[in-house]
Amino acid sequence: MIDAELASWLALNQIPGLGNEGQRRLLQAFGNPANIFSTPVNELRQIVKPAVANLIAQGVNEEALSSIAAWLENPANCVVTLADPDYPQALLNISDPPLLLYVKGRRELLNRPMLALVGSRNASAQGLKNAEAFAQAVSEAGFCIASGMAHGIDAAAHRGGLRGIGSSVGVVGTGLDKVYPAANRELAHQLAIEGALVSEFPLATPPLAANFPRRNRIISGLSLGCLVVEASLQSGSLITARMALEQGREVFAIPGSIHSPQAKGCHYLIKQGAKLVECAQDILEELGCFPQAEKSSNPLPDEHYLFEHLGFDPVDMDSLCQRSGLTIEALSAILLQLELEGRIAAVPGGLYQRIN
Repeated sequence: MIDAELASWLALNQIPGLGNEGQRRLLQAFGNPANIFSTPVNELRQIVKPAVANLIAQGVNEEALSSIAAWLENPANCVVTLADPDYPQALLNISDPPLLLYVKGRRELLNRPMLALVGSRNASAQGLKNAEAFAQAVSEAGFCIASGMAHGIDAAAHRGGLRGIGSSVGVVGTGLDKVYPAANRELAHQLAIEGALVSEFPLATPPLAANFPRRNRIISGLSLGCLVVEASLQSGSLITARMALEQGREVFAIPGSIHSPQAKGCHYLIKQGAKLVECAQDILEELGCFPQAEKSSNPLPDEHYLFEHLGFDPVDMDSLCQRSGLTIEALSAILLQLELEGRIAAVPGGLYQRIN
């Protein structure tokens, strides 16, 4: 059973025809949802349309909230309202914060310093590799990676973030009882266990096109900065970057080939003042803060051992695996740590080289 206070928040959020702006006006006028539902309809009509006021005057229908009550029986699920101390403080600073958030997973991540990492659904192999590597490196520094659970760059960003101690948060444009796209079901399951999934949309909300730009403002709003890895000029990632600028966040972009359509969006952002980045350290230095996070319980193999096999010429991952006997996962973690420390550099062609 949902307690009366939460029920009033949920009921207000589900009034047909009452958007974020109307919700905020009502809260400013009457203080909290419980007061709103006890206000005479003639007073409500001074704030919202008569049809909406009539729906509010009908009161909280707790029976209609039964599906949410069943969903909340899972201890991994929760609803965080504007009045909740766990509500993301970063979202309070944007112009239209959501009334509430449905959360599946680790709610404590909502207030961890975040970096939004977004890009094309139709990314190149190098773009996917860049997204995953940057996400893991920034996550290892203690930042949580926020993205939108889409194909391509988003999914790679989540995978990289989950490998680091900062973890990852997926902000979706559907209800949390749905997985969209369905191909990311396994990733969504991993995020629900090791990271978190977040939505402002009620359960059973389908993947409507109009909801995804609204989702984007939450991705950027949760974050201190937004990194665009690959994007065409028509990419929704540019919407996220624009929202980040409007919210006062830093915007970063990775350059690409002048011949690639998937690089044109990043080049446009750079021309507009986004910071060109070549490594994760560029982002960390610009943000100017290094969150403290728990150390991994699984120490990496000795870095000196890897150096013996690295040599002085550029070398690819497959060759390093053969030389060192390390798995791709272990090798990637060590290389990212060495790159963060400025001891090696990633060079074109997917190669790594010592820095003397």
